[in-house]
This record gives sequence, structure tokens and C-alpha cells, in this order.
Amino acid sequence: MATDIIETQVRKLAKLSEDMGVMIATAESCTGGGIATAITELAGSSAWFDAGFVTYSNQAKNKMLDVPSELIEAHGAVSEEVVLAMAKGAVANSQAQLSVAVSGVAGPGGGSELKPAGTVWIAWQSPAKSVSQVFQFSGDRHSVRLQTIEQALSGLIKLLDKNTV
Repeated sequence: MATDIIETQVRKLAKLSEDMGVMIATAESCTGGGIATAITELAGSSAWFDAGFVTYSNQAKNKMLDVPSELIEAHGAVSEEVVLAMAKGAVANSQAQLSVAVSGVAGPGGGSELKPAGTVWIAWQSPAKSVSQVFQFSGDRHSVRLQTIEQALSGLIKLLDKNTV
């Protein structure tokens, strides 16, 4: 599944994580574990990757990441509020200091007028701060998922590169 871009990103993330002595966790919905898969394709990733939570259902987000059901009901699973809670939950339920969380509509169906297919929220959590961003990706389901993985990894690298952990 990993592209050359993703492999390069993972190698950079590995170096930065190891140099800074931080562990990473992922909380994934629309990518179904694709970020964790990309990370663990690299031999030695256990030195800096702690846990991957695949929380495809709302119930899993609640049980595994402590995302309040009320938050999901109020804002929907594909929302800034929910991915921020997922990212915090990934850190709280692991040995990681840094996490990334994704929730979106990979398509081709499942979208709405407000959240069409390709809409993805991503949040990054470090001890110093939380960052989130919404993306509108294009292409088929596979393409949307790959673009999500690339952006998720890119955000982790930016947090580490700027020493904002």
C-alpha cells in the first residue's frame, strides 16, 4: 500500500522520533489502519511506534479512545471535535507522547452535502499542543486513503521538525 512518498516520510519520521526519543500512536477511522501499516513496514519501527487504534465505528471510538458519545452525536464522527478527542485518547491509552488521528469519508458513497466524499479531518497531538485540519481530497477511495496517510505523516514530521513536541 505504501508509495515511495509514504516510505520516504516514514523514514524521516523514524529518524526524528528516534532522535527525540518519542513514541507515536495512531487513531484511525477512514484509513482502517493504513497509517500504522505504513509505519510498521519499516523494520525497527517498534523503537518509536507504540500503538495503532483502528476505531472504525463510533462505539470503538468511545470504548478504545474515550471519545464521548455525546461529542460524536453532536458533531458527527467526521469532525474537528472528534478527531481532537481521538488524538488525545490515543496518547492517553498508550505509551506515546505524540499521536495522529483521522476520520473522514473515503467514498465513493457515505458523504453528505456538508461532508462530501473526500472530506477528512486530521488531528495531531503532542504534549505541547493539539493541531487539526480538514482536507478535501479527490479521487477514488484508495486515492483518498493514500492522501490521508501522506498528510497524517506529514503533520507528524512537521511537529517533530519544529521541535514542538
